[in-house]
Amino acid sequence: MTRRARPPFRADQVGSLLRSAPVKAARTRRLAGEITDAELAAVEDAEIRKLVAKQESIGLQAVTDGEFRRSWWHYDFLKGLDGVELVSVTQGLQFKGTQTKAEGLHVHGKIDFSPTHPMIGHFKYLKSVAKAVPKMTIPSPTALHFRGGRKAIETSVYPDMAPFFADLGKAYAKAVRAFGEAGCTYLQLDEVFVAYLCDEQQRQMLRDRGEDPDALLHVYADLVNAACAGRTPGMTISMHLCRGNFRSTWMAQGGYERVADILFNSMNVDAYFMEYDSERAGGFEPLRLLPRNKLAVLGVMTSKTGALESKDQLKRRIEEAATFTSLDQLCLSPQCGFASTEEGNLLAEEEQWAKLARCVEVARDIWG
Repeated sequence: MTRRARPPFRADQVGSLLRSAPVKAARTRRLAGEITDAELAAVEDAEIRKLVAKQESIGLQAVTDGEFRRSWWHYDFLKGLDGVELVSVTQGLQFKGTQTKAEGLHVHGKIDFSPTHPMIGHFKYLKSVAKAVPKMTIPSPTALHFRGGRKAIETSVYPDMAPFFADLGKAYAKAVRAFGEAGCTYLQLDEVFVAYLCDEQQRQMLRDRGEDPDALLHVYADLVNAACAGRTPGMTISMHLCRGNFRSTWMAQGGYERVADILFNSMNVDAYFMEYDSERAGGFEPLRLLPRNKLAVLGVMTSKTGALESKDQLKRRIEEAATFTSLDQLCLSPQCGFASTEEGNLLAEEEQWAKLARCVEVARDIWG
């Protein structure tokens, strides 16, 4: 087994990192009107430069900006699409025992992607300060549909859903191409909602609002493939699967079996970051369906708590997974980011870094 020359890497990461104290303070001051957008951006630039150097120093081959410029893992990108706006809603998203800010998305016009989208600039800055491979994360296009469904989409703009999905897929293809033209060779689609289709409560919620969860899986596969059609030569596209991550809590549960065949064999991505840190994600059996030309990055380390997994514990889990697929098709990462929203998970920065360093150590032991 050997170290990989291109992503995903044997020791990898999902993307978001705990916001540093200077970033949190600057964002608070910006909300209060005490500093300008430019002053906030200068703080973010300085902190991202330090963050990238820290990731490189522990041996990660792919680095991110920690999503330091975002409030949410998904809304910040999606509200930058033409025809989409961020709005106040009556209540936040309900996680186990807690709730998010009361914000949501509203589709008020035709969906499109403009090359002036701010995250193209965010990626260019990351690339300018990185020696390692700069990795960009954006929400999967499914995120614009699943949360609000039909009710969040103006019927005057999209009386039927087929043109909505078609425009969304085309907009995402443009976005993927724009990142590629900006020099991005490692792009990740954060795909929460295909994993949610494994949860019976989430499936019932969809039925209650008039949708067929089994049919939706195929619609979502087509959406992902429309996005991937924008891939530029040499670009790796990975997909991160998650069952919710907010302040160390979760939203959905259920193993991958129900979606595995479509996920692995009908979606044109190169690799899957798979949540596997708890029994809620089920067993490794679905990995038997992983095609030979694809990789699974096993999230057997949790990002929800600071308790550091032992090297033996992580190795045992990887060995268990390797009974269903080739060890050479496996990599290691935490199961999710450490801060899917700016609030962050309930662990300390030094615990976050210890976990990422442990991933690097274990990967070297296993793959060399």
